[in-house]
Amino acid sequence: MTYRVGYAPGVYDLFHVGHLNILRHARNHCDHLVAGVVSDEMAELAKGRAPVVPLTERLEIVRSIRFVDAAFVETVPDKLETWRQVRFDAIFKGDDWRGTEKGEKLERDFATVGVDVVYFPYTVHTSSTLLRGALDGLAGTARRTGT
Repeated sequence: MTYRVGYAPGVYDLFHVGHLNILRHARNHCDHLVAGVVSDEMAELAKGRAPVVPLTERLEIVRSIRFVDAAFVETVPDKLETWRQVRFDAIFKGDDWRGTEKGEKLERDFATVGVDVVYFPYTVHTSSTLLRGALDGLAGTARRTGT
């Protein structure tokens, strides 16, 4: 199914191929793709830590992706409030959300305004969490060895 306006939210920290895959799949399913870039404060609230890459840089990276027509800074935790501001027909998420409490809430909330929740395959071998862990491990090794 093709939607008029699609929305692909994310922190987009340590931009990697999983992020690119979501944006590519999303663009193939809509005429106009808006990427929602979560603010530093909202990311810290949701994940318990600040992003490595600051918002202005993450926003510039996401805006530069050819699949993205517009980028929007998410500053509130309520996705329905974001919908009121952006007005999209579908929201795109990785399928790691499918069947979870958060995913089911998202589906219930958006059903009330006629927005479809569309899941795409999650790239399991690459994630910002894995990259952050690898960087933390390298930093720890460098501190221990003095390099």
